Amino acid sequence: MKPDDHHININNIFKTASTLLLAVLFFSLSCTSNKPEEIKALEANQDMPSLEIVDFETFISDSGRIKYHITTPQLLNYDNAEEPYKEYPKGGHIMTYDSLNVITSQIKCKYAIFHDKPQLWDLRNNVEAVNDEGVVFNTEQLFWDQKKQQIYTEKFIKITTEDEIITGYGLTATENLKKYTLKKMSGTIGLDEE
Repeated sequence: MKPDDHHININNIFKTASTLLLAVLFFSLSCTSNKPEEIKALEANQDMPSLEIVDFETFISDSGRIKYHITTPQLLNYDNAEEPYKEYPKGGHIMTYDSLNVITSQIKCKYAIFHDKPQLWDLRNNVEAVNDEGVVFNTEQLFWDQKKQQIYTEKFIKITTEDEIITGYGLTATENLKKYTLKKMSGTIGLDEE
């Protein structure tokens, strides 16, 4: 074997190894995709519920005592969203309890969203809230901040007590709906005892 033949074989081996390395590198890079349609498909998963529950019912407790009881015909959980939330497309019924496990207020609506991190309910469409004294609040949208234990709205609201019907715009109330302030009263109608 001539020295030049030995040199040619090493060059051939080096070229073959380089080609093989490039092929492996190309193959591994081709496995990851950055195609716009595939990225959009991944983003679209954030718009899809990760969980759907029919006829959902739950009790939420704190330190062993029931605080809330929630029922709904349908619950959609969007925990993959940028800001996770739960949607109640067919509405629901929420009951709050005091320390003696007595219901202090109830809210019904035709549609709701619960934003997980701020613990904020957005209740919409034929919202009806009732406190344990029988005072009824009717509006089209009501917000309930669970962290602040406060209920509020800027929409038109009708409040029906034992003696009168009060209408106005904007309301701020405690979670149990016992203390409330109407921002702009528009009318009062007295009710006869008959």
